Amino acid sequence: MAEPAKYFVVTKKAVPEVLLKVVEAKRYLESGRADTIQDAVDMAGISRSSFYKYKDDIFPFHDNSQGRTITLSMQIDDEPGLLSDVLKVIARFGANILTIHQSVPVNGVAALSLSVQAPGEAQGVSGMLEALESGQGVHSVKMLAKE
Repeated sequence: MAEPAKYFVVTKKAVPEVLLKVVEAKRYLESGRADTIQDAVDMAGISRSSFYKYKDDIFPFHDNSQGRTITLSMQIDDEPGLLSDVLKVIARFGANILTIHQSVPVNGVAALSLSVQAPGEAQGVSGMLEALESGQGVHSVKMLAKE
């Protein structure tokens, strides 16, 4: 079993430039300023391989995340009570659940998408993600912070 991801909050000056450029490329794509990944990486000044290597691991974190919508995407086993366990973890960290969508399970695994109002402090978000990832039957957790 893979080790669960750890999350850190660091200042911008501590982040390597390539990671900041990945965030920049993602913004070009999200805003429509770039039509393709190649266009976005050219505009940001990085290689496609750098983009693909880090795109799921870097995102901006907002100092004032209270009231910010964070979308969590995860793969979970199709087991009775597992969704309830996931929701209890989110509630324990003070996040407010806004939307829930679970796909029909395929081969015993379901895709789950949750939009939550994030807890106010970075440690709460990090702790919530670590608790979710360590849950039995949870295969992966990805987070997108929306502005």
